[in-house]
Amino acid sequence: MSKNSPNPNWKPGHSSVSPLDQTKEMVSLDPKTLDVTPTYKLLIGTVVPRPIAFISTINKNGQGNLAPFSFFNGVSTSPPCLMIAITQKEDHVKKDTLRNIEETGEFVINTVSEWMAEAVNHCSALYPYGVSEMEKAGLTPLPSEKVAPPRVKEAPIQMECKLYNSMKVGDGKKGSSTIVVGEVVQFHIHPDVYQNGKILIEPLKPISRLAGFSYGRTTETFDIPRPTIE
Repeated sequence: MSKNSPNPNWKPGHSSVSPLDQTKEMVSLDPKTLDVTPTYKLLIGTVVPRPIAFISTINKNGQGNLAPFSFFNGVSTSPPCLMIAITQKEDHVKKDTLRNIEETGEFVINTVSEWMAEAVNHCSALYPYGVSEMEKAGLTPLPSEKVAPPRVKEAPIQMECKLYNSMKVGDGKKGSSTIVVGEVVQFHIHPDVYQNGKILIEPLKPISRLAGFSYGRTTETFDIPRPTIE
């Protein structure tokens, strides 16, 4: 249910009062002096909440993989593109998702709702290459229309994607990443979460990633109209 914004009486030029003690000095950290793990903890604790891309791929032999990624967001609408950042594994081996995308150029991004939380988390386990996480988690594959990887039936929105471009970030060691941009070539939306061209948040019940093992629910929203500058 949409409610009023947190400070509905705010006017341009008014101060935004923080509940935090403003007399305290900021903790300033230079990432060049930190190891990869504490830097990672800072990022995942700061960039919150993060939407989850539940990505289905297959390799060139038709073996499936299903894994969640939370470094994920939209890129453009013409063409409609999404991005995911796939981090480098500690042993310098590419994650199965990236390996499959580079082999086939295709993947499916499935959205994640509350009723899927445990199954999605289970798919983050380190199964051997070629093992089907969808089967292990008890999720239901659906044939896609324009790409080879299957969709996840339990996901209320499924987006068939083809590789648009990719870019490597870092030197290939632990903490490095590959940004994958996929063009959505087909949307599939459950009618219960779709009305008049819009996605309905309440029945969608999306969840997000926070820091550590924590997830977040979208239980309340508020509206703030865009300002008009005269």
